This record gives sequence, C-alpha cells and structure tokens, in this order.
Amino acid sequence: MSHQTILFEVTDGIARLTLNRPQRLNSLNAAMHAELRDAISTVQAGAARVLLITGAGRAFCAGQDLGERAVAPGGAPADLGESIERNYKPLVLALRRLPLPVIAAVNGVAAGAGANLALACDLVVAARSASFVQAFSRIGLVPDSGGTWLLPRLLGQARAMGLAMLGERLAAGQAADWGLIWRCVDDEDFAGEVDTIARQLACAPTGALARTKQAMQEGWGRTLEQQLDVERDYQRELGFGADYAEGVAAFLEKREPRFTGR
Repeated sequence: MSHQTILFEVTDGIARLTLNRPQRLNSLNAAMHAELRDAISTVQAGAARVLLITGAGRAFCAGQDLGERAVAPGGAPADLGESIERNYKPLVLALRRLPLPVIAAVNGVAAGAGANLALACDLVVAARSASFVQAFSRIGLVPDSGGTWLLPRLLGQARAMGLAMLGERLAAGQAADWGLIWRCVDDEDFAGEVDTIARQLACAPTGALARTKQAMQEGWGRTLEQQLDVERDYQRELGFGADYAEGVAAFLEKREPRFTGR
C-alpha cells in the first residue's frame, strides 16, 4: 500500500511509524486510519520485534481531524459512534494485542484521540515540551479511544476525572510525575533516548515481553490467585523456550544474550 499520511519502515527489527500530516498536527482522518491498519498488519505478520510510533513536525497527534467530519443535510452531525466502531476501536485493540512492545514517542502535543492513542501503547516517552490534553469536553464529547478505561487505571479516579472534565493541558513532566507515562526526556536528548529504548527492546526476548504485556493487561479482571496461575502457566511455557536457555547460558558465561524468539 502506498502511504500518503504516514511514514513506515522496518529496519533492524524496529518498525518505525510516523504520523505524517504535520500541516494538520497529524490529526487522524480516514486515509490515515487505512494506512495505519496496513502498517500494523505488516507488524502483525512478524516483520519487526518492536513498534515505535511518533509524529512529524511539532505535534504527536491532535486527535480526530474535525474538518473531515461530515454533516448530514439540515446540519445534523454524522454518526460518531460508527467512526469509533470502524476506526478507533480496531486501532486501539490492535495496539494492545500486538505480541511485541509498542512505544509511543510523543514529540509534541497529544490531544483527544491522539493522547489516548499514545496511552494505548506499552511505553510512552515524551519530550519535555510535549503535552497531553483530553480535549473532548471542549466539543461536547466523552473521552474515546479507550480514554475512560485507561485514565482511571493509570491515574486514579480523581485525576482522571479532572483531566476529562476540565480538558486542561498536562505537561509531559507532570504526566511522568503522575505515572501517566514512562518517561519525560529533555528535548535535546529525546531522539537519542527513544532510539536507545527501541534498540534495547528489539534485542529483548520478544516472547517473554509479549506474555508480560498480556498478563498485565488481562490481570485487571482476575483475582490474585487466578493471576498466580497465569504466571505459572506462562513460566512453564517460556521455560521450555530457546530464549530462556540462551538467557541462562549468557548469565553463566558473563556475556550479552542473543535472543531470537518471536
């Protein structure tokens, strides 16, 4: 598929996906959603060991491109629920279910669905000049793209409610202090730090990371006893794998492991 709204390449096990509508602050439209589906399907096919998502220009993603919202005759708004079902729900679920690490490199403002797209990733690294805005209340909507599910779990009810209802800008440094994101990095160090993390994960035991991701995401719906059973089953499975044997051998031989599992 020829990409017009994203940049996408896979090198050295790292899939790099750049939202590329800088003139519209990388806001999401139908064409971008189609290209995102195509890129993620390539990653799902086993083309990479880690997926890195970032934005071109001065924004990560400003959310839905409101200029694309169709208006029916008589001024009635289009069915927003249909757009969620067709585009945003599959996108968020695909990112959450990818059996490999997904990094959001938030280089600038992440607003509305753009903020929650970042939060749906496994690790969020933000430049210090970046910010997060739950802008939905400003246009009479509820946080979507998983926002009402993610925010209370990451921040607690009080902070989640404040961000959602007031739509205030949250600076990257405070987002890191609150535990909303993994790390805030000074702008001059941002690109290098993101690249270091991506390369580290590309060399990691992908199977173990995939099971870690799955266990943590699904653990919200289990009791402690049930989760202990899941951990037992995953350790049993991974313990018979080549990456575990390589990790132990590398530890005993005092060398860096060379993981090859998918």
